[in-house]
Amino acid sequence: MDEEAITIRLTRDQAFVLSDWLYQVMFQSDDLEGIVHDRAVWSPIYAISGTLDKTLSEIVMPDYGPRLEAAKERLRADLYGRAEEPTASGQDTTGAPDRGGTAGNHCESDHRQ
Repeated sequence: MDEEAITIRLTRDQAFVLSDWLYQVMFQSDDLEGIVHDRAVWSPIYAISGTLDKTLSEIVMPDYGPRLEAAKERLRADLYGRAEEPTASGQDTTGAPDRGGTAGNHCESDHRQ
């Protein structure tokens, strides 16, 4: 079995938005099983999520919501050439949950509750 590590490069905005989405799916909605049916995929998801949590200082900042919205707007502008309306999911992230606590691997989810 080849265990060579793979490096993925993301901008800070990409990492921040992905981290928030993973957190929402894994811990807020408790819907990871509904989205990812093959549990073998959970291993890399947890690895990516944990790495993002250890790397991003934004997830423990008091202005988490406004920072997240600004990052999303920049990413939308990069993708579409202009700012767009918030996503159709209807989720209001301006009051995004405080993801404070010790940043770490999502396997240690008790600090998120």
